Amino acid sequence: MSPAADATSPEYNALAGEYVLGLLEGQERDAAEHRLEQDSAFATAVERWRRHFAALDATATPITPPADLWSRIEAGIAGLIQPAASAATLRPATAGPGRLAEWWNSLFVWRGAAFAGALATILLAVGLVGALDRAKRQPLMVAVLLTDSNAAAAVVHTFADGRVEMLPLQSIDVPAGKALEIWTLWDRAVGPRSVGLIDRARSTPLRLDNLPLGKDQLFEITLEPATGSPTGRPTGPIIAKGTTSQRL
Repeated sequence: MSPAADATSPEYNALAGEYVLGLLEGQERDAAEHRLEQDSAFATAVERWRRHFAALDATATPITPPADLWSRIEAGIAGLIQPAASAATLRPATAGPGRLAEWWNSLFVWRGAAFAGALATILLAVGLVGALDRAKRQPLMVAVLLTDSNAAAAVVHTFADGRVEMLPLQSIDVPAGKALEIWTLWDRAVGPRSVGLIDRARSTPLRLDNLPLGKDQLFEITLEPATGSPTGRPTGPIIAKGTTSQRL
């Protein structure tokens, strides 16, 4: 199938979205990168997805070290340098083994080594806290919810601590007296279950409670009465839908 033949298909657009999200691996990722170089329509689709997901990057909270960390580091360095400079002007230089012994027994040398170790520990701790926080915020699975025209309307994130949240990627028109209801479906025999009801498109946590959650699980948004579906099942038109994929 040529790029021109499938450029408007849902699979073609979904492939571009999965590439941007980092959901492809191995040969699939290699093939997508090759297509990105050869297929201008695919490159356009990838760029369109990147613009859609730019909103996700804006939600990341910057992590900064304590406000007084650098001033404490500078003060500690200055406290070590000044005594060393004073000692150098008062003590004549010597050579040979005696000089080596002097450095070996120097309190300044060991204080400097201890301070360097403490500084490395502080910086490592700051980096570790940042890495742990980023890992906590990194979703394990994502579901991109597409409209009938294959536009990304929202994304569902699932996290290691059990949190599930939906983030809209575009505005959704909600008429007066209506609301957006979010559903999930993991087993057609059980049917869809409501996991959220919002009056407008906004970031919202989803209430999965004890419901199953796994790969290829369907999420969808429907337009329902302001109080929610009267039947406990979707009754209004489907605004967007998509299935979960493992985040690499």
